[in-house]
Amino acid sequence: MNAYLKRLIWPLAVLVTLIVVNIAQTGFDFIVPSVHDGRLGGAFVNILRNSVPLLLIALGMTLVIATKGIDLSVGAVYAIGAAIACQWIIDRDQSAFGTILTAVILALLVAAVIGAWNGAMVAYFGVQPIVATLILMIAGRGIAQLITGGQIPSVSDSTPFVELGRGAIATIPVPIVIGVLVFAVLALLTRTTALGMLLEAVGGNPAASRLAGIRSKGITILAYLVCGFCAGLAGLIGAANLGSADANNGGLWIELDAILAVVIGGTALIGGRFFLLGTVIGVAIIETLNVTIINVGLSSQWQFTAKAIVVFVVAVLQSPEFRAWLLKPFRRPDGGEPAPEPADDKEALAK
Repeated sequence: MNAYLKRLIWPLAVLVTLIVVNIAQTGFDFIVPSVHDGRLGGAFVNILRNSVPLLLIALGMTLVIATKGIDLSVGAVYAIGAAIACQWIIDRDQSAFGTILTAVILALLVAAVIGAWNGAMVAYFGVQPIVATLILMIAGRGIAQLITGGQIPSVSDSTPFVELGRGAIATIPVPIVIGVLVFAVLALLTRTTALGMLLEAVGGNPAASRLAGIRSKGITILAYLVCGFCAGLAGLIGAANLGSADANNGGLWIELDAILAVVIGGTALIGGRFFLLGTVIGVAIIETLNVTIINVGLSSQWQFTAKAIVVFVVAVLQSPEFRAWLLKPFRRPDGGEPAPEPADDKEALAK
């Protein structure tokens, strides 16, 4: 079994365990989808649909972490993207396709530019990633409030914009379709082209990658740009689902869940190798855990504690040192037959 699959075993085992617990509490209806009003539904389908904004941000965060960086501004970029789109739409003809298209393009463009700015701060100005992105994490919500004038702009339920969060394509919810497409594109780009290798090289050993002729600054900016784009897209889906943009609470603390999902999925914060599929599993674990807490009858106060416990369990199970220590009493000293009992001194002298 290769290292990639080994990284996924434990997160997948935790996800399966959570699913089994929910089935035990609510029955097989938990995972059996149904169709309502021309759209797939059911408990697990709803989990997948609601997890898409987090998934998009976590996928972008995975690329940033692969470069040995971090992006704490994704929650603010989420709010900015939602604010731009909703404010643009309510000031114009909400039923016009051109209005919706312009709003989406403008929001994604601004989000991508913000991501590129973060990358430039890190790559060209030498600012630590946590500091560079913390600036926009704080200022970004203020920018979103300036865009909306301190209000919560709400779009009409009849506008095509809401279909991004509530619509369906061939009964499959639109957010799930978007999430799958983004994952597929990033997986193809990073696993079938040199981009994935370049990201791992920049994160694994920046100095060596520069000496090898890799344009590490450009790769770093690209990773942050993609992360910003994904955060803006997540904001659009969240705003479309709610029909409004809340600059104060939209995407609040989602950056922490995104980092948790990346870590649970097996990507190390020290940079280098990354696992997009592991991130998908990590997101599924976090969202399923939130539902599990409700289904087993625990209060909402357990949410953060339960997340911490799950992250701890997955982290230690992924640690080779911990597994070696855990299995040490059951291993034979030479890797073969069990060690014989030592002979006493008299028998040893007789031999």
